[in-house]
Amino acid sequence: MINGFGLRTLAAIGIIVVASVAVFLIGDLQASLITLIGGIAAVLTAAGIGDGEDAASPAPAADPTPPPDHIPAVIDAIVEPILIVTSGQVSHANVAARTLLGQHIVGQDVRLAIRHPGAAERLMSPPREGAQPPVNLVGLGAREQRWEMRIGDAHDGAAGGRRIVHLVDQTGSYAAERMRVDFVANASHELRTPLASILGYIETLGEEAGDEKDLRERFLKIMFDEARRMQRLIEDLISLSRIEAEKYRLPDRAVDLAGLIDEVRGDILDAQGEDAVPILADLAADVPPVSGDSAQLSQVLYNLIGNAMKYGRKGAPVTIRLERLPTGMVRFAVSDEGDGIPAEHIPRLTERFYRVDTGRSRAAGGTGLGLSIVKHIVERHRGRLDIESIIGKGTTVAVMIPAHGSAVIKR
Repeated sequence: MINGFGLRTLAAIGIIVVASVAVFLIGDLQASLITLIGGIAAVLTAAGIGDGEDAASPAPAADPTPPPDHIPAVIDAIVEPILIVTSGQVSHANVAARTLLGQHIVGQDVRLAIRHPGAAERLMSPPREGAQPPVNLVGLGAREQRWEMRIGDAHDGAAGGRRIVHLVDQTGSYAAERMRVDFVANASHELRTPLASILGYIETLGEEAGDEKDLRERFLKIMFDEARRMQRLIEDLISLSRIEAEKYRLPDRAVDLAGLIDEVRGDILDAQGEDAVPILADLAADVPPVSGDSAQLSQVLYNLIGNAMKYGRKGAPVTIRLERLPTGMVRFAVSDEGDGIPAEHIPRLTERFYRVDTGRSRAAGGTGLGLSIVKHIVERHRGRLDIESIIGKGTTVAVMIPAHGSAVIKR
């Protein structure tokens, strides 16, 4: 109540009440009531305009523009490089901007702070109305980095004008786009090569070679092999696309890896016939099932065993090991006894169409997508892929997949 009326308003009402009592004591009840009611009404009316300093008044509106002292704290909270440019000089720069361009840039001419020909012209151009297109900067910070510079005019009345420069790192987006372009180019090349071979042999058969049985059969076999190569490539491309589309769907079915390894190993041995490469299986007992997609894990085994057979020494065995790790993961590894892979190639083996020996890979019927498919399947299973190789001794590719619950399959 005191906040509503004010102290002086309450005091005035008290005086009116005393006056009314005095009138009543004189003996005039009607005059006393009139005095009391009229006096209170007059005081309440006057309180709306006369007690402004006692009544609660609304707080003044906050200034939406933070004081200049607060600008460093505000822009430091932004993870991307931000510069405030006043009269052509860098007046403020957040931590990200100083890390990228140097700690000395505050107070410098902005053209010296951002040393790039593409930036200088835009930075010194007069303010424009409306949104301005961004400027692409290549090589700022590091040679391979790509940045997008966006400029906004503050219009805050600062002397000389104030601009906000925002740098957006586009290196990752550019790398992804370059990978896409390279992928399309490589896929086109891989399909065009066998197709050109097939068309050439068809043309030859249609002319003079069609009448010679032995030559015709040899050409037809080459055409068949090239057509199968195209078929495998297209199947791998479709498979890779399907796996990437499902990569955010975590497989949750229990898969017995030991049983799956036995099944895949048997199928490969049966398909080889008498000249089968020995495939040894060292499967630990009491290995729990994994959370997975049986078809995709089978594809991983086919790819890894197939690679070990292609690139291992002729007649040398391929070994598959399965074990349970203390971390709760299940590990299976495929090892060959081949020539090994130089260390500088190992980080790139899972790239699409990357080959250590292009001629040998194509001669063996490889598409260049096998390990890329394996990597994406392992990532979908929230697993891990490791490749170890020793020159002259061989290569081991290991996959670790999380176990499914606490169940254990007794073998």
